[in-house]
Amino acid sequence: MIDTDALVAIAQRVQVACIDSGLTLATAESCTGGLIGHLLTEIAGSSGYYAGGAITYSDALKRRLLDVPDATLQAHGAVSAQTAVAMADGVRRTFGTDLSVAATGIAGPAGGSAGKPVGLTYVAVADASGQDVRRFLWGGDRSENKQASAAAALELLLDRLRIAR
Repeated sequence: MIDTDALVAIAQRVQVACIDSGLTLATAESCTGGLIGHLLTEIAGSSGYYAGGAITYSDALKRRLLDVPDATLQAHGAVSAQTAVAMADGVRRTFGTDLSVAATGIAGPAGGSAGKPVGLTYVAVADASGQDVRRFLWGGDRSENKQASAAAALELLLDRLRIAR
């Protein structure tokens, strides 16, 4: 299990980098259920860069709130690199931010398949220069998988912010 204090420390680094760079951020979450947004807002001053987030657990909300194309969901499924990128692009557009991050996956303990096992997660980041997406396969329980996915999202944001500087 990941230490909550360690997650908040990563979120603190995201905050400093965003504020120093003058960038705003939005989140789109599925498998993390709002954990990324929670971690970002655990730090005083988060309103200085964090616009908010969308918890789009259902495909219908992914389409309606984030403009994830139905064709993407049909062809690749909700848990895919393509959907993660579409979620990141969609929340960035919808919230009008400079930067965004999205997470979609199968937290478990059920819901997996041979092709998409429990623990499979895609995390994507988007900004004006494009997108990046990463695939992970966690081996923990539901809570551990959610925490690992949130940590991966925060680390991906830090990587993107280093490039932007």
